[in-house]
Amino acid sequence: MLSDLRFRVPVLLLLALVVHTTLLPSIRIAGVMPDLMLLVAVTAALEAGPSYGATVGFVSGMLADLVLPTPLGLSALVFTLTGYAVGLAKAGLIRDAWWFTMVVAFVASSSGVGIFALAGWMIGEEGLVNGHLPTIMLMVGIFNSVMAPVVLRVTRWSLAGRERIRAYAG
Repeated sequence: MLSDLRFRVPVLLLLALVVHTTLLPSIRIAGVMPDLMLLVAVTAALEAGPSYGATVGFVSGMLADLVLPTPLGLSALVFTLTGYAVGLAKAGLIRDAWWFTMVVAFVASSSGVGIFALAGWMIGEEGLVNGHLPTIMLMVGIFNSVMAPVVLRVTRWSLAGRERIRAYAG
């Protein structure tokens, strides 16, 4: 089972990167596309908590940074923080509602985009904070909330067996 986890998570991340860079750019509303790499970090946190959310967020962010014209590590920082925060927050939230995943994905994705823009602005990246930012935050939140139930299922598959890893470690 341990080897399954070591195989499944990289498969999830590479599949997400391929979909993010090939299929999703053709899906745009108001010039904005979904951010699947951020959504993977959010769903990992929802499924497995802050440690997995931060770890998957870091790796998905680094992969996203490879295809973005922004400084290497900016997405990794933001996705790590977002994954960790979602993992911490999920413990105190009611998860029985069918819409729970969608609401968390909307809030976390919108916030993640805003934090990305502010962090980029703080290190001197031009053009990230502008009048179009609220539209980008809203559209990424909507896109990601719609995709969240499907991505959560795939993330659950990729993280299956993590309980046994904890048993080996402790």
